[in-house]
Amino acid sequence: MERETPGPDQESVWDYPRPPRLERSDRRIRVEAGGVTLADTSAALRLLETSHPPGWYLPPADVRMDLLESVGGQSFCEWKGIARYFDVVVEGRRFAQAVWSYPEPTGSYAALAGYLSFYPGRVDACFVDDERVTPQAGQFYGGWITRDVVGPFKGGPGTHGW
Repeated sequence: MERETPGPDQESVWDYPRPPRLERSDRRIRVEAGGVTLADTSAALRLLETSHPPGWYLPPADVRMDLLESVGGQSFCEWKGIARYFDVVVEGRRFAQAVWSYPEPTGSYAALAGYLSFYPGRVDACFVDDERVTPQAGQFYGGWITRDVVGPFKGGPGTHGW
């Protein structure tokens, strides 16, 4: 693995902390699926973790909750606790497990309670400001890659042990 050198106005994911840091952001975050804007906010939380592109968590007031269906299954994060998953359903089209949330996050991640995060590879498009994001590789990861972050990023072949 060769670390990329960040340019002006860029961050390296290798400078992000572990355990992750949670911070407020006023950048505009949008999510689209099935021709509908699912979310649009300037009040997101950004999660920064070593080797991962940022994860974005959106307040439920700015998400089309009427288009989300809770689905079975859960996962466990050693820092944030238990995550629940949702499908997005737009006019009969289902985007399976495209969303997750921590209903009762633990410790210093309590601010995430009820906020929702979208896998950019499981919906039609996600945007930070007006830039369309590239999904983080790997089925499990939900990071959003934009031109202001550099890697390499965990999730691709050969990165499982990072």
